[in-house]
Amino acid sequence: MEQQNLSSEARSTDDQEDSGLALGEAISVLIDYRWLIAVVTLLGVLLGAAWTFIARPEYKASGLIQVEEKASAALSGLKELGSLMGLAGDTTVAAEQEILNSRMILDKVIEKQRLNILAEPRYFPLIGRAVVNSLYNKEQGVAAPLLGLNSFAWGGETIKVDSLSVPRDMLDEKLTLISLENGAFEIFDADDVSVIKGVVGKRATAGNYSIFVSDLNSRPGTQFRIIRYSSDQALEDLSKKYVVKERGKKSGILDISLQGKDPNKIGIVLDDILNTYVRQNVDRRSAEAESTLAFLERQLPEIKRQMDVAEAAYNSYRQTRGSLDLNIETQSVLQSLVEVDNQIVALRQERDELRQYFTQEHPRIQAANARIEQLKQRRAQFDSSVAKLPDTQQEVLRLARDVEVNTALYTNLVNTAQQLRVSKAGTVGDVRIIDPAAVSSQPVGLKPIVILAIGGVLGGVVSLVIVWLLRTLRVVIESPDEIESRLGLPVYASIPHSEEEVELAKRNKGAKSGELLAVTNPDDDAIESLRSLRTTIHFALLDAQRNSLLITGPSPGLGKSFISKNLGAVLAQTGKRVVIVDADLRRGHINKEFGLKRESGISEFVAGEVKVDDIVKPTAVPNLWIVTTGQIPPNPSELLMHLRFEELLEKLGERFDTLIVDAPPILAVSDAAIIGRNVGATLMVARAGQHPPRELEQAVKRLRQAGVFVKGFVFNDLDMERQRYKYGYRGYVYKYSYSTKK
Repeated sequence: MEQQNLSSEARSTDDQEDSGLALGEAISVLIDYRWLIAVVTLLGVLLGAAWTFIARPEYKASGLIQVEEKASAALSGLKELGSLMGLAGDTTVAAEQEILNSRMILDKVIEKQRLNILAEPRYFPLIGRAVVNSLYNKEQGVAAPLLGLNSFAWGGETIKVDSLSVPRDMLDEKLTLISLENGAFEIFDADDVSVIKGVVGKRATAGNYSIFVSDLNSRPGTQFRIIRYSSDQALEDLSKKYVVKERGKKSGILDISLQGKDPNKIGIVLDDILNTYVRQNVDRRSAEAESTLAFLERQLPEIKRQMDVAEAAYNSYRQTRGSLDLNIETQSVLQSLVEVDNQIVALRQERDELRQYFTQEHPRIQAANARIEQLKQRRAQFDSSVAKLPDTQQEVLRLARDVEVNTALYTNLVNTAQQLRVSKAGTVGDVRIIDPAAVSSQPVGLKPIVILAIGGVLGGVVSLVIVWLLRTLRVVIESPDEIESRLGLPVYASIPHSEEEVELAKRNKGAKSGELLAVTNPDDDAIESLRSLRTTIHFALLDAQRNSLLITGPSPGLGKSFISKNLGAVLAQTGKRVVIVDADLRRGHINKEFGLKRESGISEFVAGEVKVDDIVKPTAVPNLWIVTTGQIPPNPSELLMHLRFEELLEKLGERFDTLIVDAPPILAVSDAAIIGRNVGATLMVARAGQHPPRELEQAVKRLRQAGVFVKGFVFNDLDMERQRYKYGYRGYVYKYSYSTKK
């Protein structure tokens, strides 16, 4: 049980450590790329600042419209005409929103406000308009061109195009209008072909082009951009900035807004939209009454004629037959017949009116037909009763019935027509403008400080994406543990990054003599690591047949010369006689750090021109000597394969306690493989963050194929601050130096 608890605690500790390492590695990566992140973030802020300078501010015009849920009749006495006039019924807000967004409204506004014509000065790309807004003074009139750029507008230029017609294939295409002397102008198409010439205040026509420019104020040579939009494009452009929404659920209040860059223009356009909408609503409400009135006015003359004919026939019959009176029973039948006939005629008129709006299958028309049939059946019953009367009574009854029916019908139609005239005159819509268009005094949209913040955030995100891509595409060795796990070779020393060495390298550049870090700052962390390497080398060379050490690397710029010369100084400080052989016969430069000349070195010895004593040169460091490259030969590999070079290494090994050979990189040339067969041990230098794993594997393989076995690695330029974040306590470097206090 106790063992299980210990295992659980161990797993928990490992998980916490892995989590800490992941976070630490992320922090270390951010530290590595801190300047990239800072630069990209700053660039994002600068782009945000540029956008606030270049972008034109937008303003918002807004208005309110109330939609009444139920329309009220104009006169309470006209309720019976409500179904014909449409004076009752629900008006849905959703339907009114669609009407406000319809072509019926917007196309009229586009045409009236000339939103399908774009005419504006041509400014310098990107910054021209912003420069004009910042520098132009309205009192100076048309501004002089900057930098001699006369074709661009620099402030004060105006143009007004009242009408523009272009061929169909030139709709939505840009035209260029160039101002000329004395109010003249010329228009060119996208191919710089002249299409029309004209003068301000006069309509100009050429082919399918026609334009009327009512105002043009600019310098001669100034260019203007002219576009005739198609109806679809103009509607789309307006709809992008035009919003209709209900304020509150079921409130019946519509909030209408329009955004644009010209505050004066958007207020006028929105007011026109509101007024056009209300006007069409009133027209729609009165259209039904007008249609019914027109129908009645067409029927009245015919009904009047029928009434006159009936009265004339009745009077003529009575004059012929003498005065005839109807008994009580016959009068009752007459009244019933008149009532039924009036109802039939009224239903037929209602049916004819409904046919103007509905098809024959509509339920209201079918109901009217059914009611007419019922009335016809009832009338047939009365006809059978009339047939039983004497002929004289039947004729009088028929004539009297015609007079009564036509008179009643005519009277009703006259009354209805009069009521419709009164209703039409007093018709109001079921919508009204509560607030006319009002334009905001301040621009809408994001504030400059918010844009800068967004630019900074986006810049930071982009920088992190770039860092992630760089880390994903760049797979390199960054810790000694990776070398040991991948290659199975020990890392004898990890040399931390030294800022002092960076400063020394800057001072030594171009100087005749240099300084060694091991001499100027022996307590530096890098030198302390070389002291630990010194101990390791001592044991590594115990079993070797030679006391010589080869230092090489996969590629240039790894710091192998730094390790060679400072390791030699550290070894010499223990009292051992040490010689450093600069075997890089192509780019060797160790002689410069010690203030020595290149001549009289390896090249001259192999050529037989000098002896060993002539090429071994003492340095300012006690017990440390240098063998320089000599003159750079044209065939360095052949010189290193010469027996005299092998002889040189043997003689130097006999005279000195330790021989350090600084060789060229193995993947660049084969010199290190040639030298490695004649030394006691070979060390490979790797630099943190410089090598893909395959590069180190290839370097070790190249030496092994030549019969040279790498003893181990020296891991150079390790960033201990980064390792501290990445690996926690395992990355700390402990310092323990002498104190001068007593």
